[in-house]
This record gives sequence, structure tokens and C-alpha cells, in this order.
Amino acid sequence: MSDRPFPADANEPETVEWAGKFILAKRRGRWEYAGRARGIRAAVILAVDAGEVILVEQYRVPIGRFCLEMPAGLIGDEREGEDALESARRELEEETGYRAAQWQDLGEFWSSPGMVTESYTLLKASGLTRVGEGGGTEHENIVVHRVPLDRVGEVIAEHRAKGNAIDSKLLLMLGSQMLEDAAQ
Repeated sequence: MSDRPFPADANEPETVEWAGKFILAKRRGRWEYAGRARGIRAAVILAVDAGEVILVEQYRVPIGRFCLEMPAGLIGDEREGEDALESARRELEEETGYRAAQWQDLGEFWSSPGMVTESYTLLKASGLTRVGEGGGTEHENIVVHRVPLDRVGEVIAEHRAKGNAIDSKLLLMLGSQMLEDAAQ
């Protein structure tokens, strides 16, 4: 925790302006922001296998576009008391058709801390075995992409050229290359 003083808004009471089944619109002082209802968080999966990463493409209603992203899902949205690892296991198989032999918790991250309170746990899955088709639930229509690690940048560029959105978490796979390019 920082030893710096908090801004004045931090001491204002938080109010819920609107509540839906999954989303809350909140206000604290002059700040308006969104959060997940019922304390729900997300599990995001970095699934790697034999020099390849498993990515998914699905339509995202809030942005009105298909989006390339890592497999992910909400923790506890279907099973109360579910933890991040249980959710990640369920979502990896549901979305991609793979099961993982090894799991590593890489920590908790916040997706857009100036606008939403949602956090996600990033889990690395390896030792993958194909056990089904994937594709998500009947309403998701997910396309699974198995991408060589050395082609991630190209694949992202291809999807962007098609008009697809790119989830910011994919920066994880571009980070070192972007830094190397910036240093030149």
C-alpha cells in the first residue's frame, strides 16, 4: 500500500446507480464506473502447447465486432463458490476443446482500472490434449485458432485487417517485440 494520501473522492460513499444481473453502474464522488455484480471476476487462460498458443475469436456485442482473444470466462457465474482454476479448466474445454495437464497461476490483473472494477486471474495452461471440438456454448459460436508463437504478430495483423477487434491482453504476446522495436 502506498504511503501517499488518497484523493478526496476515495472517501466518498460508493453508490450503485443501476444494477443488472451481471453488471453494476457505480458512482463515487465525481467518478462513474462499472463493476461485476455479485463479486464475479474472470479467469483468462494463456494456453500454450508445442510452440503454439490457443486463441479464440468470437462476436462481442458491446463493441459490435468479432474479437481475437485468449480463452476466458467468468468465475462463479454458473457455479457458486467456483475458484479461478475450476473456472479456467471448465472454460478451456468449453471454448477450445482442450484440457491441460499443468496449470500455473500468473496473478491477478485489472482490465481497465480507470473505468471498471473487474479483475481477472491469468492462468497458464500447458500439456494440452484435444478432447472435443470447443466452440463454446450454443450461443457463443467461438472459432478456435492454434497459432505458432512466432506468428502471433502476423495473425493479430491479419485479424485487424479483417476488421476484428484485438483484446488488449494479447499485448502479453507482443510485449517484448514491441519493446525491442521501440529501442531501435
